[in-house]
Amino acid sequence: MELKMKLVSALEKVFLDEEPVEKPEAGPISGFQNETISFQAAYSLVSPDARAWVWPEINSPIADHVRIRTVRHVPVRFTCLPDSGDNYLRKTPGLYPDLLRGIEPRRLHAYCGQWDTLWIDVEPRGEVTPGTYPVEIVMLREDTGEALARLNVNVTILPGMLPPQTLHHTKWFHYDCLAHHYHVPVFSEEFWRISENFMRAAVKRGINMMLMPIHTPPLDTREGGERLTVQLVDVFLDGGKYSFGFDKLRRWVDMAKRCGVEYFEAAHLFTQWGARATPKIMATVDGEYRRIFGWDVPADSDAYRVFLDAYLPAVLNELKALGIDGRCSFHISDEPSEDHLDSYLRAKALVAKHLQGYPIMDALSNFRFYASGAVEKPVPAINHMDDFVAANVPGLWTYYCVGQHRDVSNMFMAMPSARNRILGVQLYKYDIEGFLQWGYNFYGTQYSDYQVDPYAVTDGEAFTPAGDCFQVYPGENGEPEESIRMMVTFHALQDLRAMRWLESLCGREKVLSLIEEGLCEPLTFTRYPKDSMYLLNLRRKVNEAIVKAQEKQAGMNS
Repeated sequence: MELKMKLVSALEKVFLDEEPVEKPEAGPISGFQNETISFQAAYSLVSPDARAWVWPEINSPIADHVRIRTVRHVPVRFTCLPDSGDNYLRKTPGLYPDLLRGIEPRRLHAYCGQWDTLWIDVEPRGEVTPGTYPVEIVMLREDTGEALARLNVNVTILPGMLPPQTLHHTKWFHYDCLAHHYHVPVFSEEFWRISENFMRAAVKRGINMMLMPIHTPPLDTREGGERLTVQLVDVFLDGGKYSFGFDKLRRWVDMAKRCGVEYFEAAHLFTQWGARATPKIMATVDGEYRRIFGWDVPADSDAYRVFLDAYLPAVLNELKALGIDGRCSFHISDEPSEDHLDSYLRAKALVAKHLQGYPIMDALSNFRFYASGAVEKPVPAINHMDDFVAANVPGLWTYYCVGQHRDVSNMFMAMPSARNRILGVQLYKYDIEGFLQWGYNFYGTQYSDYQVDPYAVTDGEAFTPAGDCFQVYPGENGEPEESIRMMVTFHALQDLRAMRWLESLCGREKVLSLIEEGLCEPLTFTRYPKDSMYLLNLRRKVNEAIVKAQEKQAGMNS
């Protein structure tokens, strides 16, 4: 029995039917003492056997800091939109590498003529002394223990720690999808346990802002429909007077703090796409629990104004008591267009007096909408950034979703990983304050009509190109399973932290010169190097400059 193995960058996606190309020019595998350093080992059976059980083993002095997962291929039907242009790996339906799964029990399949991949993370966690360490990956035959193949790499742990992330980063957390998938009642003990697992995993990968469902978020809901209630604030209406309970909100904030969440965004106060109606609000009315607001109630109704005048002051007082009000943002309506300006302004007028001093931010892409003064903190789509950048909008954010499928960075499964990771460089160059993406764990169809199995349906039933709806899969026992896309985005955030560190040592111009070095034209949100070598070489140069600057500083202080 014979097995072939190849070292592959974490920026490559290895398909079952395509032999990967080793690129020695990719340079050393290295990172700092608190960085997650990733690479892949691709393997294929080349003996006459059709398949075999195999098991990977790590031999290294830093083996305790090495984690192996297997890359699983998932079904993809909707790869991209018809006008998506180039810079896709493939546009045909098929099996695409994405899911990262632990390798217990102790065996894997190897197939003759097919390429599978091990995803390997080196996680020093600040505990490994700087230096270069050998890491040997041995693929063993599971039944006999025979070594079928060996792959030897050197991993260099560089001296120093990446600074904390300064970028505000949110991927919207869908609590109802967890309740549906795991068949647990909302706010049951099991629901809280699962939610904490998913929240902790998000924070580990740089998501430091969390959507806070003070009421059920009015997102991706069919007009006239509703999503499962996940409302944290209890509402009571007795004799025409409102009162509120905050036990669930207090527990949620405690959980978020425990997980390391730094920033909070309250659920949108009006419906998506223009603030025409009210969000779903459940209340106990004279002893009866029922819905009191939703699509059937206009946003500017007197009843909702009366509710907001009681609700928002009470919520703000509670956020102050919990010590997070200074880290909270609010939303009016997601993705309004210029046609919605009047309804948006009417809705905003209902809440502005209560939210003075708090950031109000919304995803929108029309610059005239922002220029009207309707939104103090716009979050334009990444393909509509030019006007906002030219206007020097302070504290600028950006986002991408299904509509950002041509030219710009995104993370669809059919896209190369370099197109995902380039985001970190772009965020640095344009000094972006925050990044938003709508689908951390959305396991539904368009308008949330019904739920899907994300292991079998990766596009929300033709809702979005595969890879837009979720970044983590709902694994067994309420534990999330990560994706290649989630890890590559995290690498982009580590790149950003490294560039900010170098800026603190050598100045912003030094970093910008490295970004532009060798390019035929300046890097922008729509024009950037498409190959992985640019990113690997840039990060190598940034790392070398940091180490050199630290050595120089140490010499001056000695």
